[in-house]
Amino acid sequence: MSGNSTDSVLIVDDEPLVRESMAVYLSDSGYHVLLAEDGREGLRLFREKLPHLVICDLRMPAVDGLDLLKIVTSESPETPVIVVSGQGDMADVVTSLRLGACDYLFKPIVEMEVLEHAVRRALERGHLLRENLQYRQKLELANRELERSLDVLEEDQEAGRRIQLRMLPETPLQVDNFTFSHRIVPSLYLSGDFVDYFRLGEHRMGFYLADVSGHGASSAFITVFLKTLTTRIQRHYERRKAVSSLSPARILASINQELMAMALGKHLTMFCGVIDLQDNHLTYCVGAHFPPPILVTQDASGEQVRPLEGMGLPVGLFAEAKYEDIEMDMPERWTLVAMSDGVLEVMEGHLPEKEARLLELVQSGRRSVEDLSQELSISGNVEVPDDIAILVVERSE
Repeated sequence: MSGNSTDSVLIVDDEPLVRESMAVYLSDSGYHVLLAEDGREGLRLFREKLPHLVICDLRMPAVDGLDLLKIVTSESPETPVIVVSGQGDMADVVTSLRLGACDYLFKPIVEMEVLEHAVRRALERGHLLRENLQYRQKLELANRELERSLDVLEEDQEAGRRIQLRMLPETPLQVDNFTFSHRIVPSLYLSGDFVDYFRLGEHRMGFYLADVSGHGASSAFITVFLKTLTTRIQRHYERRKAVSSLSPARILASINQELMAMALGKHLTMFCGVIDLQDNHLTYCVGAHFPPPILVTQDASGEQVRPLEGMGLPVGLFAEAKYEDIEMDMPERWTLVAMSDGVLEVMEGHLPEKEARLLELVQSGRRSVEDLSQELSISGNVEVPDDIAILVVERSE
């Protein structure tokens, strides 16, 4: 079987007859052969020519075969070395193999086919080692590039997180005898849940809790859009002296149209309300938000706790979606608690049990952002499977 003409073999042997006989046979077999008459010359040729295989005698003057073997396996572990010797000492065999020789042949080599078989097997091993080395180098390069990309991504995500946190309103915010407070717990760096509350003219406050489908940067982008839209609405009312009523249903319809036009493949559930601060009147709209917001009212007959009515369709999913305003005259004291469905992911039990547990928490008086976070075990920096948002609006006498 002929060798590969691109494969070079370095033969290092101080016996001219042995060296020449191996060279002639391997040359006839198609290999490119390099010759060295001692270890020192062999080492020079190895470093200059970088052969694919080294065949070296064990006993040579100046630099012997074991020294040459150590250097070759140290400088080029992927280059196979075949040791040949006429000593026949088993200790030399063991030492050579321990130092990295891939084969050991005894002189005289009577059957040159044995040599060729050893050469062919050693070269195959060398090719595999070189390929593995190239794959490893490529993998290490890819890993370094991936690490750099991850570092850049993490920096971008952290920058995005800081921007998103700055978009959130102050908490708690006191406006007349109303208190607005919130908490956002993202499952990743960026959150697809968002909360906002803002003045609409002199005597109205708008607020909403939105839960964008999915997680991460693409969902967080929609929260930027929501903030931009509500800021635009707020500035519109700041410029007007006479303020007409604002419909949460129209806000949801407008957001629905803009999301459909952008075709981002994102939709959201949303709870949006407007409070008339003078008349203590609430107008709200629900766009498929779940779990339903919980309203606590207090009057002469006592305290009542109930989920708010209204479901509606998701926002940004159906072009012809219709939304409905629900209006309520409120008592002197009331509290509204809204949460995203991420809270359900950190609770145990089936869905009806989770809904009942949320209602029970609010009924028991645990209705502040801090109390709810404590009861749901989401206080501090915690890992959660889904984004979580809590919004509490409270009116005191």
